[in-house]
Parts: sequence; C-alpha cells; structure tokens
Amino acid sequence: MGDTSALDAVGLAALVHRREASPLEIVDAAIARVEHLNPSLNAVVRSMFVEARAEALKVDLSAPLAGVPFLLKDLLAEYGGVPLSEGSRFLGERYVPAADSALVARYRRAGLVVIGKSNTPELGLVSTTEPELFGPARNPWDRERTTGGSSGGSAAAVASGMVPAAHANDGGGSIRIPAACCGLFGLKPTRARNPVGPSYGDIFGGIVAEHAVTISVRDSAAILDATAGPSPGDPYPCAPPARPFLAEVGAEPGRLRIAVSSRTFNGREVDPRCRAAVEETARLCERLGHDVAEASPAFDGRRLGAAFVTIWSAGCAWSIDDWSRRLKRTPTPPDFEPLTWELYQRGARLTASEYLLAVQDVQATARVVADFFTSWDAWLTPTLGEPPVPLGSFSGTAEDPTSGLRRMGGFAPFTYLANLTGQPAMSVPLAVTDGLPIGSHFLGRYGEEATLFRLAGQLEAAHPWAGRRPPVHLEAPVS
Repeated sequence: MGDTSALDAVGLAALVHRREASPLEIVDAAIARVEHLNPSLNAVVRSMFVEARAEALKVDLSAPLAGVPFLLKDLLAEYGGVPLSEGSRFLGERYVPAADSALVARYRRAGLVVIGKSNTPELGLVSTTEPELFGPARNPWDRERTTGGSSGGSAAAVASGMVPAAHANDGGGSIRIPAACCGLFGLKPTRARNPVGPSYGDIFGGIVAEHAVTISVRDSAAILDATAGPSPGDPYPCAPPARPFLAEVGAEPGRLRIAVSSRTFNGREVDPRCRAAVEETARLCERLGHDVAEASPAFDGRRLGAAFVTIWSAGCAWSIDDWSRRLKRTPTPPDFEPLTWELYQRGARLTASEYLLAVQDVQATARVVADFFTSWDAWLTPTLGEPPVPLGSFSGTAEDPTSGLRRMGGFAPFTYLANLTGQPAMSVPLAVTDGLPIGSHFLGRYGEEATLFRLAGQLEAAHPWAGRRPPVHLEAPVS
C-alpha cells in the first residue's frame, strides 16, 4: 500500500475505489499513527480500534469516502454502544447511546470509519480544549499552546497527521477557532444544513452547527455532501444546494465583491500579526481578480455580545438540565468545573423575557447583516484576535471563575456572529507567523456555502497549505 499519511480523505477513498488498498489497511495505518502521536498531544480521549477494524471489514467499497479513518468529537455525536462523555465528570461513562445519531449514521453510510473520540472542553463551552476530566489537548505547532476549542482534539489530530479529517461542531466558532490555531481548513455550514437529531431539533436556538475540520477544501465539501439535508422531524430545513459541494471546489468563483475589516465588533484592534495576515489575504484576493474594499455592517457590537452571553448561559443551563433528566441524576457543584457551574447558575437565573430579548437583538442584527450581503459576496476578517495563546490562559480564579471567559472575548471576537445569523463561514489557513498558524475568516451569504467553497478552492490553489508540517507530526520527531 505504501505511505498514505500525506493523502487527504478523498485521496484515500480513491485508493479503495481503485482496489489499491483495503479499508482495513488504511484504518490500521491510522491506528498506528494515533498510537505514535497521541501520547504527545492528548487529542484522542477514547480509542475505538476494535470497532473500527470490524467496521473496516464490512464497509461498502463503493461509498464516496470508503475506508477513510475518522474521529468523532466527544460532544453531541452519538455512536451506538460507545460512551459519550462531553468532557464532563457528570457524564463520565454513564451515558451509552443505544443507536447512532443521524449525523453519525450518515458518516458511516458514506464509508467513514470511526477510530476514536477526540478531546473537547466540558460541554463544549469554551474556546480552548483543557477539560479537567481528560487534561489539555496540545497544539502540534507548539505543545504549550492551545488547540482552540471546542473542537481542539479533532484539530490537533488532523494537523498532526493522525487522520485526514475529523468531526467538529461550532456554537461560537468551535470549528473555525481550532482550525485557525492548528493550520486547518474549517467551515461552519449554514444553520440546519446538517441534522442534530434524533436527540435534538436544534441546539441553543439554532446557533450550533455540525461539520468537520480538514486538511483540504475538497474533503470538507465531500463530507458535507455526505451529511447535508434534513432528517425527519427537524424543526426547519435549509434550502438544498444547486449541485454537490464537491463540484464547487475548483469551479471558477467569478469576480467576487469582498468586504474586509480587522477591527472587532466593539471597534478594538486585533494583534498586529492577525491584522497583517488578513491584509495579505485581501491582497491575494485582489490578485485573483476580486473586488476588495474596507467595509463592515453597522450594528451594536456590545449589545450583540451581551445577547450571545445570555443565550450561551441559557444553553449551559439547558444542557445540564437535559443531561440531568436523561441520566436521572441531580447536578451538584463537584460534578462540574467552576466555570461550567457558574454559567449554569447564571443561565438558571435568567427570565424568559431576558432570553427572548436576547433573541430579538440577535434577529435584529441578522437583518442588518443580511442587508449588508446584498452588496457583498463575502466578508473577510481575522479568524482570531491573536495567535494561539499558551495553555492556561483562560483559567479562571476561585474568586472569579468567569475571568477566563472574558479573556476569550479578545481571543475570538469574530466567529460567533455567523452562529447567531446562521450564515456559513470558514477559516482558511493561509499564514504562518512566528511558527504559529493564523487563519483568515470569510463569512458568506446565508445558504451559499457554494461561494465559499469556490473561493476557498481558488485560495488553496494559489497559496497551498497541505505540505506544511507542524513540529509534532508523523514526519517529525516526537519528544
């Protein structure tokens, strides 16, 4: 079979389709990479090697992603018979789903072979992956720095070469933040593009989206083709694409109108390295023939940020109460990390009126942003306000567990908008500065992932990133 570590998911599936490699051979190679690399990174918190080898023997060889090794983030995605912990002591090993969730069933029908679960912060609530239950995931570019969150384990695994792609989900940037921190492509789809059933209709009022982190743009498109579309009983659908997303990668995007801005929604400056990366991306877009100009929608950033915190706190309270009901356990402070418990209490104190006022503020902003996109095809910002920060940067204190959460506002000041408006958005890994990757963030028009995939494919061809290797990688020494 030869070395397959440099191939993306589409490339691995092509080997299977041509009968040049078997799914079991490909899966065994990925398992060996996990065993070699994971002790250094703590990206995978639950191995599923026995299940994966059994699955590889029966996978449909004609499936679009036949035999491709894959990780599930240990959050939301339910794999029948395997515990789901969500990074929390409260769940631990207590919840074992009886069946696959709709998304996982689609992954498996597409031929993806799940070889393990990836690390996530407790209940996916924060922008770094440092749960007390499993310990921190470490960034393969610098093991003392954050992978981002909440899909940090998935991002570290893909960036280091364990697997070509991994499941991720995104409630305020949790696909795009770790993609930026680890030098990957990360797209958050349009609201309701992927299902979250049968356990849920939507999550946090529709701000949470499911998808993946990948090395290549085409992998992201191929995986989304395999999973997109409503499942029975979903509360609302997303309009189907005109053609497969994979067909958009490499297609001519045309002359796009791209707005660019690097100030946060509160008018603050970001780290000069992030600003410089976005300015270079803007120049690249101009060289590719697009019309680029400084512009941004006019909305009250402080009010929107407050609304997000209200919805996030309510979501934390709902999440714990949901698990309490499902597990028939009463939550107590020792069951959770201090920040999680503080958010739970804040959420529990909210009134129905306060929650609905926050929803009103979000929907008003969404109308402003939608109007902005009648004049622009994409909006370019930094993905993050600063490059990956040292582990422990977001730790709270005993007196103030939320101090780290406030620190996250400056770290990830852009990504949450697309969750609130429901728009697709992507982080593209175009820059490496001072040995750390820096992402460029594009928001697209509602329902138009196609435009983003065309643009991303064009950027990938003009400025390839797949050949970059972080210090901790299969092809690099592991200390």
